[in-house]
Amino acid sequence: MKKPEKEHRDPLIRIAKRDAISKPRAWGIRLAGVTLALVVCAFVIYAIVHLNPLKVYGSMFNGAFGTEKRAWVTVRDAMMLLCVGVGLAPAFKMRFWNIGAEGQILVGGVATAACMIYCKNFPSPLLFLIMLVGSIAAGALWGLLPAFFKSKWNTNETLFTLMMNYVAIQVTSFFVSKWENPYGSNTVGIINPSSQEGWFPDVFGEQYFLNVLIVMTVTVAMYYYLKYSKHGYEIAVVGESLDTARYAGINTKAVFIRTMLLSGAVCGLAGFIAVSGASHTISTSTAGGRGFTAIIVAWMAKFNTYVMILIAFLLVFLEKGAIEIASLYNLNSYVSDMIEGIILFFILGSEFFINYRLIFRNKKEADAE
Repeated sequence: MKKPEKEHRDPLIRIAKRDAISKPRAWGIRLAGVTLALVVCAFVIYAIVHLNPLKVYGSMFNGAFGTEKRAWVTVRDAMMLLCVGVGLAPAFKMRFWNIGAEGQILVGGVATAACMIYCKNFPSPLLFLIMLVGSIAAGALWGLLPAFFKSKWNTNETLFTLMMNYVAIQVTSFFVSKWENPYGSNTVGIINPSSQEGWFPDVFGEQYFLNVLIVMTVTVAMYYYLKYSKHGYEIAVVGESLDTARYAGINTKAVFIRTMLLSGAVCGLAGFIAVSGASHTISTSTAGGRGFTAIIVAWMAKFNTYVMILIAFLLVFLEKGAIEIASLYNLNSYVSDMIEGIILFFILGSEFFINYRLIFRNKKEADAE
């Protein structure tokens, strides 16, 4: 005897992709996400330290912008993170998952440090030019290798670029041991501390103003490159569909290589800024995890480099604020990281509601079933 077919019933909640959403509404959803994150964090803060959450939030702001020095350090770190995010933007827009920014920063920093050590007697303008070209070339080479193998043998770019990070760490370790100062310290120490050759000069009396100038120039240039240039159009087409790009006559292999040269070059430039414009030394921690954090910056901004400015400042603000409340209220780093994670979770969650919508089954239909 044939079993009766089960009656099809729609699920109580369905998820559907949005066709389009206006910018004001999208930003409204993001604002709601941040607000909810602050409310949840307020409960967590009160449960842990039994203090007024507004006072704790004020401490976070003070940790990032409380003094002129703190404000400039926040700006410096935000510019560094922004530079790496801008470097990742063209590769990610092409759907080439460049997870190797960490290594590209390191090799750019190693090239910069080498120039500072071996070319310190050169005239300053020539020295800066050599450092700039060297760091860009080193980062571009580190981006070229996975792009070449991808275009030639269709290797997995995620694993390839990730493994290149470990190679870069070992290369950096080799040069750190070669240049260690003092001997046996396993650190390079401050390079050219007396002459300050190769250090970014103060501009308008500010130590990190040149960092801001360089990164903002690259940010604006990348925006126009991706949005208005022929190469930017080809990147977008390749990212949408390889078959469509080939049908349109686009040389996808050339696009892979050209784009990863650019992506690696900008990340190498970040290494130049980190060594010459900030720490004045080189170590395996020079990149400081920014190569991975910048993935969040690029992805949340949807590869719009102007939006990346806001995201980079938000992440650095959360980092500085978390450190401040951890030290001020005698909390361990796990609590501050938890607060930072809750805020990021809600921000990322808001992107889900921008791209998708929840459809609830009609109540009358549900009752009838």
